[in-house]
Amino acid sequence: MVDIARTRPTSTDPTTGPASTGPSANVTRAADRARYRDTADSKAPPVARGTTGDGRHVAADTARRSSTARNTAVRYLLAGVRLALGWIFLWAFLDKLFGLGHETTSAKSWINGGSPTRGFLGSAAKGPFSGFYHALAGNGVVDVLFMAALLGLGVALILGIGLRLAAVAGALLTVMMWSAVLPPASNPFMDDHLVYAGVLILLALLAAGDTLGLGRVWARTPLVRRARWLR
Repeated sequence: MVDIARTRPTSTDPTTGPASTGPSANVTRAADRARYRDTADSKAPPVARGTTGDGRHVAADTARRSSTARNTAVRYLLAGVRLALGWIFLWAFLDKLFGLGHETTSAKSWINGGSPTRGFLGSAAKGPFSGFYHALAGNGVVDVLFMAALLGLGVALILGIGLRLAAVAGALLTVMMWSAVLPPASNPFMDDHLVYAGVLILLALLAAGDTLGLGRVWARTPLVRRARWLR
């Protein structure tokens, strides 16, 4: 006869093996379980960096992507401003040269004998420097310098080359035009000429010709390498 009360079931726990009794058996089973957990942990796949394992890397990657996108947007915005301002100067040159009818009639165009400075400096100039500008109005040398400045600024800005020189020349030209009509009609002292001067300097400082322009190519030419102020 088999004593059912004394019969003990055999353990099916893979970490312990057949059941045994006594204090030493309990210690053995605990050690086996610990070894089983260590083995399972060692076989677990490593947690990838930059995901749930380390949120700092995710934040850093996101910040870099955001900074890159922002810098790209700023570069293209500056390029757009540069092209728009270049067209303003180039159009003024073409209108005064050919008399396209916008501000200058054909009869008063430069190619038909008109003076591109007589109208503005001769009649529009006012304020403390009006006498100086009235004396310059219609002067042949002043006409040539004024038209050369308009053409040079328009070409430089549109092509994105020589922005440092264009910034200096353009700021000088626009500040002189501002001083010819003091005080401005719509403000005690500020008008668009001063804004143009500031924008020209900003475009040169930020190398706005490198985007949608020939600024990088221009900077690699031997001439510009020898004379960095032409950059």
